Amino acid sequence: MCRYFPQADIFTSVYDPKQTISLNERKIYTTFLQTVPFSKRYFRLFAPLYFPAFRSLDLRQYDLIISSTSSFAKAVKKREDAIHVCFCHNVTRFIWNTQFYLQEYHNYRSFAPLLNSIFNTLKQQDFRYAQEPNIYIANSTTVAKRIQNIYKRDALVVNYPVDTNNFIFSDQKEPYYLVSSRLISYKRIDIIVETFNWLGWPLLIIGDGPERAYLEKKALDNIKFLGFVNDELRKFFMSKAQGVIVAALEDYGLVPIEANLSGTPVIAYGAGGILDTQIHEYTGLLFKQQTPDALYKALCQAASHSWDYQNIREHALSNFSEKVFFEKIMKILEAQMNLNEKLKLNLNQIKLV
Repeated sequence: MCRYFPQADIFTSVYDPKQTISLNERKIYTTFLQTVPFSKRYFRLFAPLYFPAFRSLDLRQYDLIISSTSSFAKAVKKREDAIHVCFCHNVTRFIWNTQFYLQEYHNYRSFAPLLNSIFNTLKQQDFRYAQEPNIYIANSTTVAKRIQNIYKRDALVVNYPVDTNNFIFSDQKEPYYLVSSRLISYKRIDIIVETFNWLGWPLLIIGDGPERAYLEKKALDNIKFLGFVNDELRKFFMSKAQGVIVAALEDYGLVPIEANLSGTPVIAYGAGGILDTQIHEYTGLLFKQQTPDALYKALCQAASHSWDYQNIREHALSNFSEKVFFEKIMKILEAQMNLNEKLKLNLNQIKLV
């Protein structure tokens, strides 16, 4: 977004380029939280202050506001005649699905009564501020349904892109499978490990997380944990793998698209965002249950399937490039602004949140 709208003013709650991304010489406008001690490091503790922080931003000079958020930025104020387009990556999960979101934090139950009281208040605020944007754009059909169910708002689905120039293609595959993921419980890497223990096939696991020690103890010698690897090595492993495996229920998921751009099929749990990006028996194979037995059968089927690696890549290029993404977005913006001359003259008079 920042590259596509180079003249846009950028606002956020707190900004630390060392911990997030560097925007070079672009001026970043922040909220009062920027000066609060420890707000950058312990930002989760300041959750009750984020709605008032974004609400305090004065955006009345802008005709078009584009927010990118899964929580608080949808609360920004605007002029009545201005347009607010919200790219909503998800509903605010930690307040609408608290137990699932916080299951990695082992001390959660000790503070549950206090947190539940705070989250109930945040739910009311979240629903109220969710009515502010003029239009919602979701990254997947799954997220669009959540926006409708929780916020009672319709959302257009525009699948988010990946940098198609940042991956290498190979139709010469090596005899191993690949996982690229954070090692946390909902990713269900345990299913994959158990399945490959049965199969004895080589498996490489890229990524780190709190589940690593448990998974390493569970895995046999055919499974290698590589931890963090640099981008170049990750691209190489992805392009040479027989398949990339996803066992989680994902909201959307970029890893399957990255695999396809590399010419690599995806063996994935067939639910959630994966249904927006994969075609069964064309770009990958989908299994219906999150069990080792279902994954085992899918892997055996995938191993005997005749894959067209070039077609797999072409599907990703045709549907998930930045070019395709922004063509869709500009049509939405133009329609929302009624194709008037003001938009054509002032398209750079926008704000990114």
